[in-house]
Parts: sequence; structure tokens; C-alpha cells
Amino acid sequence: MINLQPLNCRGMETIKVLDREFVPFIDHETIVSNIKKMAAKMDEDLRDKNPLFLGILNGSFMFAAELFNHLTIDCNISFLKLASYQGTNTTGNVKRLIGLNEDIKDRTVVIVEDIIDTGITMDHIEKQLIGYEPKEIKIATLLYKSEIYNNKYPIDYFCFDIPQKFIVGFGLDYNGYGRNLPSIYQENK
Repeated sequence: MINLQPLNCRGMETIKVLDREFVPFIDHETIVSNIKKMAAKMDEDLRDKNPLFLGILNGSFMFAAELFNHLTIDCNISFLKLASYQGTNTTGNVKRLIGLNEDIKDRTVVIVEDIIDTGITMDHIEKQLIGYEPKEIKIATLLYKSEIYNNKYPIDYFCFDIPQKFIVGFGLDYNGYGRNLPSIYQENK
């Protein structure tokens, strides 16, 4: 359950999601502004490539929708549903829940993630997609925790490089709650 009533915490607005308090981190206007910049860069880089954007559910749905609002190139979007988080921690195990239905052979694929931290999920996705023989794979994420990323695949596009904090909002959740928040909040610790 989400309590959107502001709590008094040293003059800062906080919210409560289930049993945890969160403080404002990135406001909606800043999120949209950075996504517009990313879309412009993708329009330039991916023009004439007819890319397939592959959103990773559930977290990327708001980011993918906003990104698609600003792309002007010919492209398609599809979604995979994977999970590696339970509560506030990664489980280290990635489960493939819904598979890929499109033919990606010889096609540019852009993986669209809400957040990339250790890279466990990204490694799993990349290994699966390579077997389908895409022309190239690019990675786009709203949030990137570069200080803990330990994967060999480069991150091609990101809106924000953030510290190792637990966050909710704009598609990111805590045990299924908080995805609908228009801004991003970090845990108040």
C-alpha cells in the first residue's frame, strides 16, 4: 500500500510504500527531459536501421512508453518479462516468464530497461538474444548504477547514473507497489 500523504522529515516531503519511507530523488520533469534527449540521440544513431525495441517488463513500461513518445524513426517495440528482484534485493536468479515472438535475425535490437545495476539480468538477456542472430544489440536504460555494474556489455544509452540506493517510481517498484509514481524516490536511510 502507498501512502502519498507527505510526512515531515527535516522539511523534505517523504512518501511511504508498504513499510518503507522514500524521499524525492528525480522529479518527473527532469525524467522526461532526459528521455527526450535520449530519443533524439537514438533518432540520430539508429536512423535507417529499423530497430526493434525490446522492453523488459514490468519495470520498463513507463520508460518505454515515454521514450516511444519522442522517437521519430521507423521502429517496433515488443516486451519480455523477466524477474531477478525480490523485495529490495536481487535474487541472482533470472527467470524468463514471457518469451520473444519476433524474428530478430539480422536486425538491430535495443534492450530497454528501467534500471541496470549489477548486470545479472542484462547478461541473461544478451546471452538469449545472441542465439537469435541479431545484427547488433544495444542497451538503453533509464537508470544506471555504474559503480556496481560488473558486466562485459557496454551500456549504449542511459538517462541517469545513480548511486547504490533503493528507489521506486516511474515503473520501479517495492514488492509490486510504487510503479505508478510519476517521479522517482529513494529510500530514506
